[in-house]
Amino acid sequence: EEAGVPIILVGDSLGHVILGYDSTIPVTMADMIHHTKAVVRGTKKSHIVVDLPFMSYQARIDDALYNAGRILKEAGAQSVKIEGGQKIANTVSRMVEMGIPVMGHIGLTPQSVNQLGGYRVQGKTPDSASGLIEDARSLENAGAYALVLESIPAPLGKIITEQMTIPTIGIGAGVHCDGQVQVFHDLLGLFTDFTPRHTRQYTKLNEIIKTAVSSYMNEVKTGDFPSERESFEGTEDILK
Repeated sequence: EEAGVPIILVGDSLGHVILGYDSTIPVTMADMIHHTKAVVRGTKKSHIVVDLPFMSYQARIDDALYNAGRILKEAGAQSVKIEGGQKIANTVSRMVEMGIPVMGHIGLTPQSVNQLGGYRVQGKTPDSASGLIEDARSLENAGAYALVLESIPAPLGKIITEQMTIPTIGIGAGVHCDGQVQVFHDLLGLFTDFTPRHTRQYTKLNEIIKTAVSSYMNEVKTGDFPSERESFEGTEDILK
C-alpha cells in the first residue's frame, strides 16, 4: 500500500508461498479469512479482494453467497474473486444481486489444475480462444467488476481487453491488459521453488535473507553478537 498499490489480492496462492502446499486445492476458508484479516489490519485505503478457495463456491450458489459474505463480514475485505467462465456466470450474477462485488478469473485457473493437466497456457487454439472470449462476456454480463486473465497468449489478452467494458488484469496475458497482478513473493525473489515465466524478479530477498541470517549465526558463534551496543548496562552485584 505504501508503494502505491491500489488493489491488493489475498490469493489462494498463499497455499504455495506461505503454507507450503503443492497447489491451491488444500486451502480452506479458515486460511483465507485468517490471512485476509491480517492484510486488512495492515492497510487503510487499498481495495482488498480475496480468492474464494476451492469448493467454497462451485457446488451451490447458496455456498457461494455464504462464503463470500464471510469474506466481507468477518475478514473485512471489499470484494471476492472466483475462477471460471460461463459455468459460474449465474453464481456471479446472484452474488452481485446480493451486494457482493465479484472479480472474475479465466484462462489458467489454478483450482482446476487437475482438469487442465498442469499449469499450462490456455487459449492457444481457435476453439479455446473463442471459449475464453465467451467466458469473458458472460462474466461481464453477470456483473463482474473486473476480470483476471491468466496465462493466455498476449494477442488474446489484447482482444479480450478491447472487447470488455470492465477492466482486465493480466498475469501472463500481455501488456495490453488494463492492469497487472503478480504474487509478490515472486517479484521479490522470496519463493524459489520455481519462477513462473510471467514473473520478473525485482530483487532476490531469498539470498539477502540467507546472507543476513548466516552472518547472525556466525557472529553468535564467535561472540561478536551481542556486543555492548546490543546489551543493557548494569552491575554484577545486582543480586547481592
